[in-house]
Amino acid sequence: MTIFVLGELNVDMIVTGTDIIPEWNREKLVDSFDLVLGSSSAITACALAGLGVDVRFVSLVGADDFGDFCIEQLNSRGVNTEYVKRHPFLKTGVTLSFSTPSDRGLVTFMGSIPALTPADLPEALYQEAKHIHFGSYYLQDGMRAYWQEVFREARQIGISTSFDTGWDVRNNWHRDEIHSLISETDLFIPSEEELLHIYGVRTLEEVSGLLPNKRQWVAVKRGSNGAAMLAPNKAIQSINAYNIVPIDTTGAGDSFNAGFIYGFLSGKRDYELLHFANACGGLSTLALGGVGGLASLQDVEAFQSTHKLRQ
Repeated sequence: MTIFVLGELNVDMIVTGTDIIPEWNREKLVDSFDLVLGSSSAITACALAGLGVDVRFVSLVGADDFGDFCIEQLNSRGVNTEYVKRHPFLKTGVTLSFSTPSDRGLVTFMGSIPALTPADLPEALYQEAKHIHFGSYYLQDGMRAYWQEVFREARQIGISTSFDTGWDVRNNWHRDEIHSLISETDLFIPSEEELLHIYGVRTLEEVSGLLPNKRQWVAVKRGSNGAAMLAPNKAIQSINAYNIVPIDTTGAGDSFNAGFIYGFLSGKRDYELLHFANACGGLSTLALGGVGGLASLQDVEAFQSTHKLRQ
């Protein structure tokens, strides 16, 4: 299967430790610092490639060392970068990730992250794709007004679609636009906190009644609380997280995305699909960085057979 991922590209600078929150006029020591490939879309693309998928990445980076690094990292993980362009005037985006064993906080310099536009989408998109995915809805300013058109055209010719929102740094949440886009989406994959903010409610049960009537599959990432799924015409299905001690949670949600997409396209449904995606997300936390713990299909299946869910 061929999947096109349309998205942002940036590097992640990861600071890891237990006490990593900066304080004015104070200096702290941390456990580690690493430069790795970042961005929700790119990590999802790499995780899909690890599962054996033919992945084509469509994006923009700056004509700089960080742009070189992003392209090299994608290529080294089996992602096709034929459609990654160099922007002559923008710097490649950078995210500082402050990561603890339980969670992370992000600070981002946008650079080329929001620069992708419909003019950058290749003709091959509608000719070769079996599935189209994008991440970071709120960061991709140049595409935000066009996603529904792209997804509608794709689905009319039998291409399935998925997206992940990410956090809205501007706190606008674009409920009406997201609501409409869900109707053209096969797999909507937000985090629980993002989904509750979009719909302005406090529980998943409340969200369930507000989603579009035409919605398909909605997978909800809940971090240390596991995951939930709202399948078409079914009650909420949920599972706990795996009983593991994470090393770094960076990119766990993006690996979950990849697992959910791959599992769905491979015919998995309901709890089998949710368990597979949950395993992809959990396994990714046992290595540093969003692409540090990329897994093959055999790795994920072995993880599922040797690890249990929390009670």
